[in-house]
Amino acid sequence: MTVTDPTPVPAGSTDEPVVHHRAIRSFVVRAGRMGTGQMRALEELGPRYVLPWSDQLLDPQAAWGRTAPLVLEIGFGMGGATAEIAARQPEVDFLGVEVHTPGVGALLKLIDERGLGNLRIVQHDAVEVLDRMIAPASLAGVHIFFPDPWHKKKHNKRRLIQPEFVARLITRLAPGGYLHCATDWQPYAEQMLNVLSAEPGLENTAEGYAPRPDYRPLTKFEHRGLKLGHGVWDLVFQRPTADLTGAS
Repeated sequence: MTVTDPTPVPAGSTDEPVVHHRAIRSFVVRAGRMGTGQMRALEELGPRYVLPWSDQLLDPQAAWGRTAPLVLEIGFGMGGATAEIAARQPEVDFLGVEVHTPGVGALLKLIDERGLGNLRIVQHDAVEVLDRMIAPASLAGVHIFFPDPWHKKKHNKRRLIQPEFVARLITRLAPGGYLHCATDWQPYAEQMLNVLSAEPGLENTAEGYAPRPDYRPLTKFEHRGLKLGHGVWDLVFQRPTADLTGAS
């Protein structure tokens, strides 16, 4: 799953300067075809469920109209798993971040069809959303499912799960909050395990890789892969309740 941008020159990319000069590039530019249903969903449902990008902190009470645990998903693709997870946990609020326009349209359709009042979207680079819109210690959890593995060795540095990004991410987790990553690319799974295990502000909830939590549904892609003998690796780490890093 990759995070892409709908504009010719994406905000936060290396093609234009950014005030905070971040080095992490969380997406590549890819074109995508829009179906009529997706375009209609963007036009009719976008104003209600797509929150505008802002360099000011998000007010969850204003966005969802209630106070509830908040889970951030980075790069939701076409949104099928995101919608299923939100439907299974109506007591939790979910914020999905994706810049791929067809994916945003597809998830909006699912929000409407399933009546998912606990789900909102920001269409922008996830790294900037995390830095600018998410308050410290405000997240109950973060989901990063099947991020772009950047298979070529020379491109491995572009992978999202890197020490710098993880260190920034955990400052947004509340004590006791969790980070759940999943990948079907074993070399990336190994890198994820190494990076997350080395972060002093996180604890592994399992011995190595975790069993797939019940709340994460199997995708069609996973079903096909598992039948062919392909692996899928879940990693679930937690920010300790008694945080020793000083992050807040």
